[in-house]
Amino acid sequence: MTQSQSRSKSPASWQPATPEREGLWIFTGIRDFIDDIANTSPARLALSAFVVVIVLFTTLLSLPASSATGDFTPLHQALFTAVSAVCVTGLTVVSTAVHWSFFGQLIILIGIFVGGLGTLTLASLLALMVSKKLGVRGKLIAQEAMNNAGRLGEVGTLLRIVITTSVVIEAALAIALIPRFMVLGEPFWQSVWHGVFYSISSFNNAGFTPHSDGIVPYETDLWILIPLMLGVFLGSLGFPVVMVLQQNGLNWKKWNLHTKLTIQVSFILLAAGTVLWALMEWDNARTIGSMNLGDKITHSLFASVMTRSGGFNLVDQNQMESTTMLLTDALMFAGGGSASTAGGIKVTTIAVMFLAIIAEARGDADVKVYGRTIPEGTMRVAISVIVAGATLVSASAFLLLHISGASLDRVLFETISAFATVGLSTNLSAELPPEGVYVLSALMFAGRVGTVTLAAALALRQRSQLYHYPEERPIIG
Repeated sequence: MTQSQSRSKSPASWQPATPEREGLWIFTGIRDFIDDIANTSPARLALSAFVVVIVLFTTLLSLPASSATGDFTPLHQALFTAVSAVCVTGLTVVSTAVHWSFFGQLIILIGIFVGGLGTLTLASLLALMVSKKLGVRGKLIAQEAMNNAGRLGEVGTLLRIVITTSVVIEAALAIALIPRFMVLGEPFWQSVWHGVFYSISSFNNAGFTPHSDGIVPYETDLWILIPLMLGVFLGSLGFPVVMVLQQNGLNWKKWNLHTKLTIQVSFILLAAGTVLWALMEWDNARTIGSMNLGDKITHSLFASVMTRSGGFNLVDQNQMESTTMLLTDALMFAGGGSASTAGGIKVTTIAVMFLAIIAEARGDADVKVYGRTIPEGTMRVAISVIVAGATLVSASAFLLLHISGASLDRVLFETISAFATVGLSTNLSAELPPEGVYVLSALMFAGRVGTVTLAAALALRQRSQLYHYPEERPIIG
C-alpha cells in the first residue's frame, strides 16, 4: 500500500464513527460533570437532584391525566403539590381525593417514596448510578448524612439498606391496614390501594390521605390509628437508629450516642406532648371535650406523634386552644431524628443544645453525656441549624402576613408546619393567592433540604489553622 493510499483511507477509518463518538462524548461529559459535583460539592448535587425531581413531578401533575376532571392543573397548584410530596410535607391546596385522578394520586405517592429516601441519599444514589462509584468526599457526605452509621467503605451497602428497610416496613404496615379496610366494607383493590397509600405516607411522615375527609372517620379505630402511629414514629427515628436497632436490638450498652439521644429525646417529647396536649384540650368541646376517657387518651397520643412530622390529624386545627397551637408549633419545630423522613431542626440538635446549657450552668469545660464528650464543632453546627431554621420561619411568616392578611397564630402555624415538613394545617394554604403558595413551596423545599445540607456542609468544612489568636470573651447576657 502506498503512502498516498494510506492517507486516503485514514479519514474513512474514523469519519463514519464520528456521530457515535460525539454521542458518547456528550454522555461522558454529563457523567464527568455530575461525578465532579458529587465529589467536590455533594450538597449542590443534592439540591440539584431534588430540583430536577420536583420539576419532573410538577410537570406530571400538571397533565390532564392527573386531574379528576381531565383539565390542566394550574402551575402553582401542581408545583405546591409536587414540592409537598417530594419534601414529604402533606400540606395541600386542593383535595388529594377530589382533585387528583388515580394517576395523579399515584404520582404523589411515588413522589413521597422518592422524597422519603432523603436528599443526601438521593444524591449519593444518583452519583452511584452515573459514575458507578462514590468519591471519597461523596462517601464522607453520605456517611455524614447517615450520622456515621457505618464505615467509609460501607456507604454503598448502607444506601441499599435504606431502600430495603423502607420497603419492608411499608409492606408490613400495608399488610396490617389492608384487612381492616376490607372489614370496613371497601372493595379488595380499593383496600389494597388505601393500605399501600397510608403505609408509604405514614412511614415517610408525609400526611397525605386518599380520603376526602382524611382519617377523621377512623378517629376511634385503633386498627387504623396504631399502624399509622407506628409508621410515623419509626420513620421519625431515622435510618441510622433503625440500623443500630437491627444490629443490636434493645441492648442499650451497644447503642451509639446518636441512637441513645434520638430515642431518649423522642420518647421524652412524645410523653410530654401527650400529657400537655391532653391537659390543654381536655375540656374543649370543639375537639375532645365530649369524648370518653379512652378516646381522649388516644387522641392525645395520636396528636403528640403526628405533630412532630406525621401530619395526620383527627381534630380541626382551627378549633384547638391557642395554647395547644403554640405547643404544636414547638413540637413541629423540634421535628424527629436526623437522616429520617421527619423534618424540623431534629431531636439531636435539641439534645446537644440542652446538654451545652447544662454544662455551662455547671461550669464544665466539656459537654459530656453517657461517657462521651461532644465536640465543639457539633455544637456550632447545632446553633447554625437552629438559627437558620428560626430565620427561615420568621422571614416566611413576615411575607405571608403581608400577603394573606391572616392572623399571626394561623400564619405562624402554617409556616412552621411547612418548614418542618409536618403537614398539619389551619387550611391557610388553600386560601392563599398564588404568590403565597410559592412562598410556602420555597419554605417546604428549604425546610427539607436546607438544614440537612447546611449541617452536612458545615460538618465537612473543617479547615486546618496554622495559628490561633488570643482569646477574649465578650459579655454575654
